[in-house]
Amino acid sequence: MANFETIVVETDLLILGGGMAACGAAVEAAHWARQNGLKVTLVDKAAVDRSGAVAMGLSAINQYVGLRDGKNTVKDYVDYVRNDLMGVTREDLVANIARHVDSTVHLFEKWGLPIWKDENGNYVHEGRWQLMINGESYKVVVAEAAKNALLAGNGKAVGEIYERIFIVGPLMDGERCAGAVGFSVREEKFYVFKAKATLVAMGGAVHVFKPRSSGEGMGRAWYPPWNSGSSAYFTLKAGAEMTCQEVRFIPVRFKDAYGPVGAWFLLFKSRATNAMGGEYMVERRAELENWAPYGRVKPIPANLRNYLGMLDVMEGKGPIYMRTEEAIKKIATTYKDDDKAYKKKMKELESEAWEDFLDMTISQAILWAGTNVQPEERSSEIAAAEPYFIGSHSGASGAWVSGPEDLQTDETKKEYFWGYAHMSTVPGLFCAGDASGASSHKFSSGSHAEGRAAAKAAVKFVVDNNTMPNLDAAALEALKEQILRPLDVYEQFKGATTDPEVNPNYIKPRMYMYRLQKLMDEYAAGITAQFTTNESLLNKALELLAFLKEDAEKLAASNLHELMRCWENVHRTWQAEAHVRTLLFREETRWPGYYYRADKPKIDDEQWHVFANCKYHPNTDQWEVLTRPILHIFPQPKEHELLGG
Repeated sequence: MANFETIVVETDLLILGGGMAACGAAVEAAHWARQNGLKVTLVDKAAVDRSGAVAMGLSAINQYVGLRDGKNTVKDYVDYVRNDLMGVTREDLVANIARHVDSTVHLFEKWGLPIWKDENGNYVHEGRWQLMINGESYKVVVAEAAKNALLAGNGKAVGEIYERIFIVGPLMDGERCAGAVGFSVREEKFYVFKAKATLVAMGGAVHVFKPRSSGEGMGRAWYPPWNSGSSAYFTLKAGAEMTCQEVRFIPVRFKDAYGPVGAWFLLFKSRATNAMGGEYMVERRAELENWAPYGRVKPIPANLRNYLGMLDVMEGKGPIYMRTEEAIKKIATTYKDDDKAYKKKMKELESEAWEDFLDMTISQAILWAGTNVQPEERSSEIAAAEPYFIGSHSGASGAWVSGPEDLQTDETKKEYFWGYAHMSTVPGLFCAGDASGASSHKFSSGSHAEGRAAAKAAVKFVVDNNTMPNLDAAALEALKEQILRPLDVYEQFKGATTDPEVNPNYIKPRMYMYRLQKLMDEYAAGITAQFTTNESLLNKALELLAFLKEDAEKLAASNLHELMRCWENVHRTWQAEAHVRTLLFREETRWPGYYYRADKPKIDDEQWHVFANCKYHPNTDQWEVLTRPILHIFPQPKEHELLGG
């Protein structure tokens, strides 16, 4: 610890993260900061060009409302999101993103992102809300705009960017967030970032549960493996109220390499069948009535689509296959009377099938090549992945944040607005992307749009509260000692054994992660438990998490990389505990296909059509779990009107 230099950085607005939401925040914050003479600082643990969930690229933009075309409305999108989350969503937050997301997509195109166009110059849709893109460099394009806005806008920089800095946790001045602390993962430097407002956009969490990929495939996941729950840890430790921590997302993807299925279902119109050729979405349609009224909506909620396939697997009808060969030939048969045109179309479709992976999941293309899969000739296996915690895709976990004032009704304003849009319940602490809860289906474009909205509100907060928070020097020194302690533990005890991985005095981060994943997998509805749990199992999970948190004090790191891994796993543990406590609190099964409570196997709308929220109280080291009402800003459809797009 003695060798670590302490670097103090003072700024007006601190943006934590480098993904889509953080880049959106940087662009918007730079504009308003320039007008108000403020400084903006962005801190990322990676490099912004390839940081976040879009790091490898994407083959589609999943949220584009198309307001200027007049085909869809903001209400249409809110209805879609609410239906997919089985009735649990913050309409004000979803609507705010939906009304701004198109302008964000138009910015992407202006910055150079290639969006598919048809012969008439119109966007090519993958589905009602999705646009096809050539997106391998999607994140690079968006990151360049963010960097230009902060560092070179109008020839005058209004901000700065720190990369390769791992943010550990919040700094507080009483109830107000005062910035963040962390360390460089390249140099022996401890960072103190003092800020008048802080915007958290550090992603969700992966590897809380044991992944399907192990051994030589360890670390492979659908969601980026470096997203370790830092947003949840930061907001929890600051004392912010959290929401939807029981909602984890389980995507069905091409097996083992997690290749995307959206283009196959929506663009290629492919079917998924079991090993006997049965189409579970048809054969098990009657099961949807058990989850009415949500089982009757169109499109069918993602978790219910998962659930029907899982029932086939549990009955021994697996594997489940994507019928790629059938879909490609069906499209090409429209050219069957022209042999030359048929062959050309088949070649074009085959190319698009591979490009779907090469744009965003190269490992899937490698797996296809390595296992001699030609999608135009044979089916490819799909499977449900392990659980992830995200607020941006079909998940909803994140901080409970204020909605925008202009969208509130008299009723919702009392519950959903407290001064500044996208601010958590902690003054000066704003959230966007995966850090923001109850506003799912924002994906990459919506996360960017939410980052913009949150940054604008955060700048307003700074203008209204333009004083630098106070920090206690002794408390900062204690934080530094605590954060760097795994390095000291390793140095103190490394000589006790010949193998540094096995030592009675400490635990290395990888072994700690294995323990966390094992207990979550077995007790909190992971893959080996067929995503099923009950009250007794969840109470056991809490008991084992308490033991694990005790052992976190014995984490050891031999270098800066391992120090980062230690704290990543501490962050995952807090996300895990928030999940287990909320899952235990909500006494129903609302999202079969994401999890199933065997002791509470049905939806209970009468008792549980509410938000299940939780809060950690730092001063007392106690957790609180509570409900918040689900209120509406749009007229609600009658049950017979629920069927829609």
